[in-house]
Amino acid sequence: MGHTLHTNRLIHETSPYLLQHAHNPVDWHPWGTEALERARREDKPILVSIGYSACHWCHVMEHESFEDEAVARVMNELFVCIKVDREERPDLDKIYQTAHQILAQRPGGWPLNMFLTPDDRMPFFGGTYFPKTPQYGMPGFIDLLHHVAEVYAQKRAAIREQNASLRDIFGRLQPAAPAPGVHIGPEVLDGAYSELQRQFDARFGGFGQAPKFPHPTSLELCLHRWARSTDHGAEDQEARRMVRDSLMAMAHGGLYDQVGGGFCRYSVDERWEIPHFEKMLYDNAQLLALVTDAWLATGESVFRRVAMETAEWVMREMQSPAGGYYSALDADSEGHEGKFYVWTAEEIRAQLTPEEWDMVERRFGLKGAPNFEGAWHLNVRVDQATLALEWRCPKSDVTALLDSARQKLFAARERRVRPGRDEKILTSWNGLMIKGMARAGRVLDRPDFIASAERALSFIQAELWRGQRLLVTHKDGKSQLNAYLDDHVFMMEGALELLQSRWRREDFDFIRALADTVLEHFEDESQGGFYFTGDDHEQLVYRPKPVADDATPSGNGVAARVFLRLGHLLGDLNYLHAAERTLEALYTSIRQQPSTHGALLLALEELLYPPQTVVLRGTPGAMKPWQALAGRHYRPHRLVLAIPDNIADLPGVLAERTLRGEVTAYLCTGHACSAPTADFREFEAALAESAPSTDEHV
Repeated sequence: MGHTLHTNRLIHETSPYLLQHAHNPVDWHPWGTEALERARREDKPILVSIGYSACHWCHVMEHESFEDEAVARVMNELFVCIKVDREERPDLDKIYQTAHQILAQRPGGWPLNMFLTPDDRMPFFGGTYFPKTPQYGMPGFIDLLHHVAEVYAQKRAAIREQNASLRDIFGRLQPAAPAPGVHIGPEVLDGAYSELQRQFDARFGGFGQAPKFPHPTSLELCLHRWARSTDHGAEDQEARRMVRDSLMAMAHGGLYDQVGGGFCRYSVDERWEIPHFEKMLYDNAQLLALVTDAWLATGESVFRRVAMETAEWVMREMQSPAGGYYSALDADSEGHEGKFYVWTAEEIRAQLTPEEWDMVERRFGLKGAPNFEGAWHLNVRVDQATLALEWRCPKSDVTALLDSARQKLFAARERRVRPGRDEKILTSWNGLMIKGMARAGRVLDRPDFIASAERALSFIQAELWRGQRLLVTHKDGKSQLNAYLDDHVFMMEGALELLQSRWRREDFDFIRALADTVLEHFEDESQGGFYFTGDDHEQLVYRPKPVADDATPSGNGVAARVFLRLGHLLGDLNYLHAAERTLEALYTSIRQQPSTHGALLLALEELLYPPQTVVLRGTPGAMKPWQALAGRHYRPHRLVLAIPDNIADLPGVLAERTLRGEVTAYLCTGHACSAPTADFREFEAALAESAPSTDEHV
């Protein structure tokens, strides 16, 4: 971890990533007034270095350069050095990644090392990983540091000029204003789908080539398209195949942990075989919701099993005793990537009965040369149905044998040295996981998953919600930093998903308080849409308005969808208008490259095909079969709330949804509501009838 000879200012931080650098000989500062003032006072350029705790190349650069006395000496002499955890400060990361892309004309990544002018914090040079000595066609880091300092000293005028044009580009980056006379229509959804069809890898599933990322939002769009096509009696089998094949390939491949559950971040090859071994909370949250939906939509038992194992992994390894979910597990353990996860055939064989070994060897194809650095990273090669045929036994016997083998391998693996865990609790990622756990719990009938989501939400409300404002991160008893758009809207969506699993008035009030904060502090009132940072946030060189998805869905997309749902639920035009203005404001950007705007397209779908809200009133016991009926099929645009009859003074139109009989059901699609019914058969008929039709454009 570096020498304890040295201790710098990062020792007072809570971020595990910053603490990893607290004993570097580099005189690191956290981002803040002290460092920025010092740079201005000493007229020294700033080196801002951004990374995160599970990032492999961040560790490499730290070990090569930041732990090295000679490198540190040059850094300390020529620059004011600032370390940033991109998971705590996505605002800074978004700005400086964008700047890197503009200056270098290629995408960035982590670690990101940017050099800023001290007076205005504008970046004038930068890059990602720099080796300590010249290699890979890159200059060595020490030479580079001298060169940058020299440029800063001698070329002030050129830097000023470049900064001015960068500021100008930042200004133009805001999404283009809506073109007059352009109306939102379904053709942009068709355009996105055509792009996804072109990017789809028909051989191995997923989109694009290696390295291959899961792209959950794109798959969700395809699943929605399939659901809509079956409602109109013309099933789009291609859409279903894209989702099924991609998720099947991920679930059977090395992206998924075949022994312990949970997904890694991406695959280094196109076959999903060998992953980059870190496991991030946000990927697992999105994939958990998606595989749960895929099970509901296709009935494929693989998806049910993978959803169960992933949710169990979350509760076992990613939930803090206090309730919040941790951020990530490292790729490395004992200094080697993937070491915790891989096996030799002998190690596996030693744990199993001969019968289990035969089955496991065939299922995972453990013959011939191992697939990862002399060891095996498990990928399913033969499905259970085929094994049942080959062994001439019922599939249940195969499942039982594989389960007992998996438990033994899991127990053996638990004795290994574990990868590091980043134990900070991030509000935005917790919002995503609350949604995933609540949905899995409801669909798979696992009350323990719902209870897990409930504990996480209670933790956020207790520790990260202060005076009607959210905070970003919690660790070691300390909550800090003003929350971003994503924190608010992911939490709104997660809490709304949890309300469908069980009603709690305080959670509904919490959602509305978040909604009002977003409208008050984040909305662009002149153009529409939402900024990433609040109006009272620290002034930075640029205030982004995120449109496209990255590893997480775009905050604007999630905001638009959740405001549409809340607006319909409450009959609140204020919320509906905020959603519509967002989609209109960003429509020009969406049309330019539709498939990169998954979250916004999911919202746009609900504008074109308004969501169906089902409100039930009655005792929880009496409402259960009604809830089960409404949730039996995959209906992505249906929101079901079962509100106990003893709850009074409900807000908005919910106040009119009163009990008449043992259970009363209220069905509305958009603004059109059918007569309330207290008859179960009638309710069943109404649900069947209300499958959406295509001519419902707004």
